[in-house]
Amino acid sequence: MSELRIRAATADDLDSVLAFWKTAAEGTSISDDPDGVERLVARDPEALILAERAGELVGTVIAGFDGWRCHLYRLAVHPRRRRQGIGTALLAAAEERFVRLGGRRADAMVLTRNETAHHAWDAAGYAPEEHWRRWVKPLAVS
Repeated sequence: MSELRIRAATADDLDSVLAFWKTAAEGTSISDDPDGVERLVARDPEALILAERAGELVGTVIAGFDGWRCHLYRLAVHPRRRRQGIGTALLAAAEERFVRLGGRRADAMVLTRNETAHHAWDAAGYAPEEHWRRWVKPLAVS
């Protein structure tokens, strides 16, 4: 099997990332559109991390740092490529980025119903914090 390549996404990757998430990511987000992903990459060019094998996109993670907290989103591995260390490599790259930026703790957005993801996050050393609840409000787009 060819070597795994981990790199930051560029503007040229955005369409393939959106298509990839339709196959590999669980659930959808209000930001899953060209404008949302383009803004992410323009604002923080190292936040969207890709994994490729033989030129094929096989995994993603968003490693966002706001100067205070480290947030992980969209850890997704192609269904045919799971259990090959891709998620582990993506998380290692994200965590290295956070440490380089001065981050001290990472948190991850994980769907409650996604039991497969729960096992992967647990294996990576993450644990749920049951005393926290995420509160959301969609913002009007003008």
